[in-house]
Formats: sequence, C-alpha cells, structure tokens
Amino acid sequence: MYTRKNGAMLIDNPQIVNTSVILDYNQSGEELATVAEFKVALNNYLSQLTSSPVRSLSDVISFNEKHKKEEKIQEYGQLIFLASESTNGINSKVRNVISNMARLSSKGIETLMKEKQLDAIVTPDATVSSILGIGGYPGISVPAGYDKKGVPFGITFGGLKGYEPRLIEIAYAFEQATKVRKPPSFKDQFQIISDL
Repeated sequence: MYTRKNGAMLIDNPQIVNTSVILDYNQSGEELATVAEFKVALNNYLSQLTSSPVRSLSDVISFNEKHKKEEKIQEYGQLIFLASESTNGINSKVRNVISNMARLSSKGIETLMKEKQLDAIVTPDATVSSILGIGGYPGISVPAGYDKKGVPFGITFGGLKGYEPRLIEIAYAFEQATKVRKPPSFKDQFQIISDL
C-alpha cells in the first residue's frame, strides 16, 4: 500500500476471488440467465407500447424475417433472439443461476473490500463493471485519458451497496485532480472511424 498525490491510499492489483468463473459466460450460467431474462424483459416492454405492431420477441423475430435485407439477417443473424424465444422465461433453474452468480460476485467484491478495508475498487478496464453489475453493486466511470488517436478511455470506481455517495465523491475528486476531460470533437471522431 502506498499514498499517491491528493491523499489516495492505493493497493496495487487486489484480487477479486471467483473472477474467472463469474466472467465465463458458460461456466457462470450467465448465458442461460441472459436469454431467459431478455425474453421476459423485452416482452414486458413491448407489450406496454401504445402504437407499435411489434408487441413481443416473437414479433421482433417475425419482423426481422420479413425484412431480412434491411435488418441484415444474413450478416448478423438472430441466434440470441431465437435462443431467448425458446425459453420458458425465468424458471427455478434460471433463478438458481442468477442467485449463484450474485453469490459469487458478492463473495468476491465484499471479501476484497472488507479484508483490505477499501473505500472503492478502481480499475481502468471494464471487467469489474460486469462483476459489480452481476452482484448489484454500484459503479461509476469517468474519463481517464486518451489514446494516441484521441479516443477517450475511462476509469471505473466501484463499491459496496450503499456506497453511491462515496463513489460520486471519489469520482468527482479524480476528475478535479486530473482535469483530463475534453469536450468531444465529432469531426475528429469521424476521422478516427474512417481510419479503422
């Protein structure tokens, strides 16, 4: 542990237990949970629209089939939609998977934060965002810099449930200390995209 400018106490490379299992889409069961939850959530949303002929995932699939060229079905397919449509929603197996994923995430995040007495987990990559999200933990991302082509990248601060006010304070302090954010220049962004 060491202290950095502006008083931040840092612990390099703290390890969240179960990361490899949590982030393995198949091993964690996230795939099963995702396709089941997607159908339920999308059907709920679409059924509440007041003026749309598309009222369910089944309708979306049919629409895509009727408009294959416009929806680029040949290029992108709709395997996830079809897999989701074949589920029966959120059953006991899916509930068990969701519960296990949340337990793994909770054990990883809470163990690390309590053992190391952390105010926040800080990471420049998006991996921790998935772990935070699965466990229902708050996270906030703010600008951290720009690569050689001027493409922005961020830093994520995550914490335990109820830590939202503290995370906002930490993220704000980081922004004020670094002053790294620049207003976007859309002209430059279009150039970057055309260079790809």
